[in-house]
Amino acid sequence: MKKDIHPNYVECKVNCACGNSFEIRSNKPEMKIDICSACHPFFTGTEKVADTAGRIDKFKKKYNLS
Repeated sequence: MKKDIHPNYVECKVNCACGNSFEIRSNKPEMKIDICSACHPFFTGTEKVADTAGRIDKFKKKYNLS
């Protein structure tokens, strides 16, 4: 590898919108993310459906689904 062309690899503190925080190594000292493994539906097993306009009910009614 060539010298002096790579960024510094430092400890990085990651803060999630859910309040979870952890440390990794990256070229940035701090990151703010919207979703992490503590709050992502795939990892938690919960599903959040945002149906503000009744789109799911409209779809089910249109295709005669129960």
